[in-house]
Amino acid sequence: MSHLNEQGAMTPRAAWMLILAASTILMITMGARLTTGLFLSPINTSTGLGVATISFAMAVAQLMWGASQPVFGAIADKYGAARVIVIGGIMLAAGTAATPFVESEWGLLLTMGILSAAGAGAGSFSILIGATAQRLPAERRAFASGFINAGGSFGQFVFAPLMQAIIAGAGWVTAMLTMAATTLLTIPLALGMRNKKAAAPMTSAGVAAAAPAATAPAVPAPPGITLTEQLRRAMRDRSYLCLHLGFFTCGFHIAFLVTHLPQEVALCGLPAGVSATALALIGLFNIAGSLAAGALAGRYRMKSLLAIIYASRAVLIVIYLLAPKTAPTFYLFAGALGFTWLATVPPTAGLVGKLFGMRYLATLFGMTLLSHQIGGFFGAWLGGLSFVRFGDYTWMWYADILLALGAALVNLPIREAPVARPAGWAKG
Repeated sequence: MSHLNEQGAMTPRAAWMLILAASTILMITMGARLTTGLFLSPINTSTGLGVATISFAMAVAQLMWGASQPVFGAIADKYGAARVIVIGGIMLAAGTAATPFVESEWGLLLTMGILSAAGAGAGSFSILIGATAQRLPAERRAFASGFINAGGSFGQFVFAPLMQAIIAGAGWVTAMLTMAATTLLTIPLALGMRNKKAAAPMTSAGVAAAAPAATAPAVPAPPGITLTEQLRRAMRDRSYLCLHLGFFTCGFHIAFLVTHLPQEVALCGLPAGVSATALALIGLFNIAGSLAAGALAGRYRMKSLLAIIYASRAVLIVIYLLAPKTAPTFYLFAGALGFTWLATVPPTAGLVGKLFGMRYLATLFGMTLLSHQIGGFFGAWLGGLSFVRFGDYTWMWYADILLALGAALVNLPIREAPVARPAGWAKG
């Protein structure tokens, strides 16, 4: 049965199958990534490596997850996403399965910090959103990115309490091996990403008609432009660099919480189940946040959505610091924060596509995710250093507030219009 209609565009059924496959893959890879904080204390108890050492390995994982995405994005842009996802699934499963059997810092860096993280990066936002955006009509891209993003949040909602239950009942080694086996499911799901046939190209008038009035239409990359040229062009664009700065803060914020929220809960004298429930609530509420961001990104200025999201995080952290540290406080904080958690992804990906078109979206969005994960490296690592040095995370919360406010401001000057190719642009 053909996946294209008479006009050469994907049928609604084929489009839904593509979106569901991408969303499920992200559910698994993000479920594996966003539950690593639950293993910090058990790994420390088992190996005696110390919170700072394990936090550094998790910080390297944040960085590797981001650094791998432009590389895998470029491979996916050239050879297709399915091959990349299969390779990533094998790497993620192997690294996760090997982690319980290493007892040194270097072993942990190799398994958790490099192999697992790079494997998760091969099945993450830039590859999945890029692969779907290239094959869907313009009017469905924002919704698709929000739906796929919600899959990642659902993974956190499902796997956080599941992993905590297995840790409590059968031990952290069994929990990690279970997670490793689950990640292998991304391999058959990659079959749904095999068809490289893109949606029928639209004329400028067609794209303009399909795009909401509140947004500028995306345009394709200039014919014949190489990836190197496109990257050089993007790195000279102020709006693209502003996206990088904002996303750096997003990564700092998320990695700090994913890595150290269980320890924060323990400092408040609450049981480990509270942190697992809080992480699950973050994922649950971000499903709504991601879908809302995907829908709103097609109706309002994406830079304004990003500014509001970042500013709201600063407000939420201030409220949390002033509130009594009880289980309901953590649950309310997690729910409110979850609504903004990964809601930055659809408008950020949408702005990259708007500025530079769809041809190299996986690579260009992968570069912004690299900035996100550089921030993630510092969020996870400095959180561990702060705990060792001061015995709590107070200074990390203050830094998070300042960075969130800065991210809100830096998004305001972003231009929401395609970048014009300079006259006489040299071809590589």
